[in-house]
Amino acid sequence: MWFWNKKHTIAASGILQGAVDHHSHILPGVDDGVETMDEALRILATYEALGIKELWLTPHIMEDIPNSAEKLATRFDELKAAYSGNIQLHLAAEYMIDNHLRKLLNAREGDKTNKLRHSQCEGRWHEQSEVTEGSKTTNNCHSCVRGASEAEGDNNLLPIGTAGKHILVETSYYNSPMRMDETLQQIKSLGYFPLLAHPERYMYLDNTDYLKLHSQGVKFQLNLASLAGGYGKTVKKKAEWLLANGLYNIAGSDLHCEDTIEIITKCELREKVVEQVEKLLHDSI
Repeated sequence: MWFWNKKHTIAASGILQGAVDHHSHILPGVDDGVETMDEALRILATYEALGIKELWLTPHIMEDIPNSAEKLATRFDELKAAYSGNIQLHLAAEYMIDNHLRKLLNAREGDKTNKLRHSQCEGRWHEQSEVTEGSKTTNNCHSCVRGASEAEGDNNLLPIGTAGKHILVETSYYNSPMRMDETLQQIKSLGYFPLLAHPERYMYLDNTDYLKLHSQGVKFQLNLASLAGGYGKTVKKKAEWLLANGLYNIAGSDLHCEDTIEIITKCELREKVVEQVEKLLHDSI
């Protein structure tokens, strides 16, 4: 009907009130996003004024930006200490599907295998491998402890979502990565759901590809700026198709700088689209 064609800006629609931004590069000084703590705090103040209640900070982790979970956690603590507002901040990461991610996944597989190995020995103390220091006795099972130490440190993953069950991934915009299907399957074998960031931006994917990935359990995250035409008409058209077919699970800003806020908030959406986007902004994974 005619009223479905009526348009509202995202800011005027009110859909950002109580919204969750599941994708941002606001953690300062760690990737190609926000550079300074001051800029990050200004963005958070603007987010508060818009009514956003939760924010996931998802810095890049890839071969060219090999951030470690430990480094990002330290910077995250610094941001939380500097921020005195009411937005709930969460730390995750956006992983490029590349050799660096496969290395992290392989390390997690090793950790999973070692936990299984230790469970198979039923947690018994091995007489030949007990270590006693004063009155404290600890398990020094070589098959367990050696493997566990190899899987610690920089090999930790930073999942997204309140249940910690999703891994946010991306690819090149123009070419499918090598071993993409294998990597997605490996993520699932470790007990996670692959969450594909801004699928509408990948030029090598068509509608058939999206339906196939969706049927394989891959979830999709919408970039709000895509609907605003921020990445061009082709990307906008693909985003509208994915939205119309109910293939998105959540939405995010993918914000790298303050300018992105204006692009998103001034985006005009038809009434029906406003309802669809509102649901994505208020859903959690």
